Amino acid sequence: MSSYTKPAPNFDLSSPSPAYTLASGDKMPIIAYGTFRSNPGEVGPAVIEALKAGYRHLDLAHVYGNEEEIGKALKQAFDEGIVTRDELFITGKLWNSDHGVDIVPQAAAHSLNNLQLDYFDLYLIHFPVCWKHTGLATPGWGASELGDTPLIDTWRAMEDLVEKGVCKNIGVSNYPMMVMHDLVTQAKIQPVCNQIEVHAYYQRESLVNYCLSRNICVTAHTPLGGGVLNSETWDTPIPLKDPIILEIAKKHGKSPAQVLLRSLLQRGIVILPKSVKPHRMAENKDILDFSLTETEMKKIATLDKYVSYKTNPNPLSSFMGGPDAFSEMGTDIFD
Repeated sequence: MSSYTKPAPNFDLSSPSPAYTLASGDKMPIIAYGTFRSNPGEVGPAVIEALKAGYRHLDLAHVYGNEEEIGKALKQAFDEGIVTRDELFITGKLWNSDHGVDIVPQAAAHSLNNLQLDYFDLYLIHFPVCWKHTGLATPGWGASELGDTPLIDTWRAMEDLVEKGVCKNIGVSNYPMMVMHDLVTQAKIQPVCNQIEVHAYYQRESLVNYCLSRNICVTAHTPLGGGVLNSETWDTPIPLKDPIILEIAKKHGKSPAQVLLRSLLQRGIVILPKSVKPHRMAENKDILDFSLTETEMKKIATLDKYVSYKTNPNPLSSFMGGPDAFSEMGTDIFD
């Protein structure tokens, strides 16, 4: 087999608090707490529990619709001395309908106001697609129409946020390989992160290794392949139930989820598992006391199905009912 570029992990898994050193020099904790699919009334208490469990990296997004509740939880955590703002690494995201150059700073300010914060540690372009603006308080979803702001113009507005101190770092999410490279060749301030769907069934080695070779952190927003909810909703196979994962988990006395999360860390990928259950939060963090052998990693590598499970949510169906729906299911921006 011919050789290829496979960068070593940027972080030390033997450290008690391993962190990815971003291109800016800032430290990003490698295990984040995700807030997608958290229902109103449960996300606030869940964030408090996550902070008590030791999570210091929170992954948020305007389109999740829960920023205000999370903002109240953060204020409570600060007031009660659970954590200080300086101890946290907070990621936010710019939604598709807010790509306009004049809208970008307004959208960031709107989210920060919701969260009762002064700055983001990291702010990401959520998807590489611009939709027509639908209002800051009403991020577009449904009958979505393509906008006319080029991605690089949106990025220039993001760069202005760094220069003004609104965001310490900027990056992207759901960017495929060549769109990522196009940005890298044009950016004045380089993206420090690409948050993507990556898991045992969709390993994306070319994209992952490309990003790591440029010191662009790769974060897995769906590290378990969507979990049981995806299996029940779309009848898709999930790695949590794969016989190879179950075998490795039994050998180590760990859960299938812990094996899947650990395998991503050993590839140099930051993870953001999601759960509102305290025992799951603790389990998802308890993955630094064991390691997978080279043989086990090779077995997991054989599970790649080279298929996206579109789990974050792919904006495919959002185009339905509008003039830019180009298939029965909507429009797949990754076609």
